[in-house]
Amino acid sequence: MWRDRWLIFGVIGAALACLACLTPALVLVLGAIGLGTVRGRLDLVVLPLLMGLAGLAVYRYGRLWRRKP
Repeated sequence: MWRDRWLIFGVIGAALACLACLTPALVLVLGAIGLGTVRGRLDLVVLPLLMGLAGLAVYRYGRLWRRKP
């Protein structure tokens, strides 16, 4: 069975973005590498990333579902 790479990318990316929103691990990692000042603007990057990747996953799933007989 052929796997849709974009669907897999969207699902994994959305899961990772959701994980980054729900845990303070990203703040700790950014602080450890010296980018702690960026943590105030994380919502401006992570939330649109989550929405875009979730939208990609839904779009590709719909395309895959329509192709199947």
